[in-house]
Amino acid sequence: MPAHYNVLFLCTGNSARSIMAEALLNSKGRPEFTAYSAGSHPRGSLRPEALRQLQSADLPTTGLRSKSWEEFSKPGAPQMDFVFTVCDSAANEVCPVWPGHPTTAHWGIPDPAAAVGTSVLVEKAFREAFFLLDRRIDLFLSLPHGSIDRLSLKKELDSIGRQ
Repeated sequence: MPAHYNVLFLCTGNSARSIMAEALLNSKGRPEFTAYSAGSHPRGSLRPEALRQLQSADLPTTGLRSKSWEEFSKPGAPQMDFVFTVCDSAANEVCPVWPGHPTTAHWGIPDPAAAVGTSVLVEKAFREAFFLLDRRIDLFLSLPHGSIDRLSLKKELDSIGRQ
């Protein structure tokens, strides 16, 4: 495996979970990791609750935007080493599938954008999604990426997605 890794977080709308994951990994994983995010059906704008969660964690939000995964399949796009889907299959969301040969894993995160109720309950859903992503990214960063074979790494990544 290379000394630098590109990671793509995929979701349906690319407005909350995948955006938070991108910001978290870019903050915690530099310089070994560069994170990106995209959606199969991008919303076109970011959820303000996701931005508030990132700002409350003192993470930069500059440059974050909702974008299509097609942007990363064009010539000249960064080659991905890892692709994580973060949509919640339990909520019957359709998770995009990434072609090619990166190591992939599914890290299902309940969609905080689907939360209903008071603003306090909605903010709580975004906070819970953020902390779940934060924990999984910490576990991902603790793996011995350069000295573990792809199959073992895939098993570890799938395990993280169940935590």
